[in-house]
Amino acid sequence: MNPITPQFGRRLFERLPCHACRRRTQPQWRQPAARRWVSETASRKESAANARNRAQAAAVAPEMARMRQAYNKKNTTTMFYTISIILGTVAFSYGSVPLYKMICQTTGFGGQPVRAHSGSLDGDGSDNDLAQRLVPVTDAKRIRVTFNASVSDVLPWKFTPQQREVRVLPGETALAFYTATNTSDRDIIGVATYSVTPGQVAPYFSKIQCFCFEEQRLNAGETVDMPVFFYLDPDLLDDFNMRGVETVTLSYTFFKAKYDDNGTIKVPAAGAVSEETR
Repeated sequence: MNPITPQFGRRLFERLPCHACRRRTQPQWRQPAARRWVSETASRKESAANARNRAQAAAVAPEMARMRQAYNKKNTTTMFYTISIILGTVAFSYGSVPLYKMICQTTGFGGQPVRAHSGSLDGDGSDNDLAQRLVPVTDAKRIRVTFNASVSDVLPWKFTPQQREVRVLPGETALAFYTATNTSDRDIIGVATYSVTPGQVAPYFSKIQCFCFEEQRLNAGETVDMPVFFYLDPDLLDDFNMRGVETVTLSYTFFKAKYDDNGTIKVPAAGAVSEETR
């Protein structure tokens, strides 16, 4: 066997590629098995992840549709509630004045006298009940009733009570008169509001006849007398809050009538009337 000469070995070494070059140039099927397994495993994981994502998206879509439907229904309900509140507020604003007047005339709230036909708080409101209450309590002390009158600054009327005061027994009827004069050169329609002080007397101050909350048309320069027929309910003698009350003041205020677009008279609240007469 001939030995390899140094010159032959050197030529053989120069022709053979290095180890790194052989790895880069060798075919895919000659790569190590571990590397092929890692690549295949990564591909399978990626495919599985994509499949899971598609499945999750397919499962979430119906749920999102249900949630969207629920939110739409909730928004619709909220819109209906909001519209109902707005309409209710508008209706209440139109009906607040007559409702306030009815409550005050029934309960005496805000110093408003109670109408006689409603009877007492415990009565049945019938004529017999009213007749039983129109019986003077002769052994009781007489109560001094004074009268006050005022007009709005925009109403050119002169409005005064004809008597300064009357003294009545509980259950006794009394008649008082006010006088109104139109001092302008044109016809004017006025409306009167009223109140009673102190406030705890209001549920027991009952009017049988009154000119309040009614249109009063006075021609230019005309003068009219306006009666007030009233009584004090005998139940006030049993009210602890009425002890020590010896003077009651009935106040009337006339203001110029105002009308809305439907021709209905607009009656201001008690606060608005007091501000207008200052």
